[in-house]
Amino acid sequence: MSWPTRDEALSLLREYTENENLIKHALAVEACMSDYAKRFGEPPEKWAVTGLLHDFDYEKYPSMEDHPFRGVGILRGKGYPESMIHAILAHGDHTHVKRENPLDKILYAVDELTGFVVAVALVRPSKKIRDVKVKSVRKKWKDKSFARGVDRECIERGARDLGIGLDHHIQNVLDSMKQISTELGL
Repeated sequence: MSWPTRDEALSLLREYTENENLIKHALAVEACMSDYAKRFGEPPEKWAVTGLLHDFDYEKYPSMEDHPFRGVGILRGKGYPESMIHAILAHGDHTHVKRENPLDKILYAVDELTGFVVAVALVRPSKKIRDVKVKSVRKKWKDKSFARGVDRECIERGARDLGIGLDHHIQNVLDSMKQISTELGL
């Protein structure tokens, strides 16, 4: 089984996803996965395409019964590696697939946090991610009515599973997302 190239992954993402916000989410997760791979001494291009494809089926199959299961079927049909497929399955608690390795754990840890960071950026006067600091994320974190769809417990669990503090994890995600701020429109 071979890993898809970034171009192949992006093409598949765009085939199934028209919503630009979902595409930006995939790009944010991709950037975080690539940076974390470097920190763990793993191949960034493999982890990045896993991040890019983790939600590619969500727009067409948003129910918990379908996502990410339908997408995983498509990926298996293309002969993509089981390690990628396992990580995509493990990124949602509802799948009951155990996170077994750093690829699984990091995808889980960055997925929800990227959305929260975007929400924080959008309420800044500048609406720019460059103006978001860990302190501003933590301030909004305490406001349970802010971005209430984001599972904060999931993010905290993800950081714990990585063995790093939440603030350190937030900073890592901010740093990754700031590198692609233009693509994110932030």
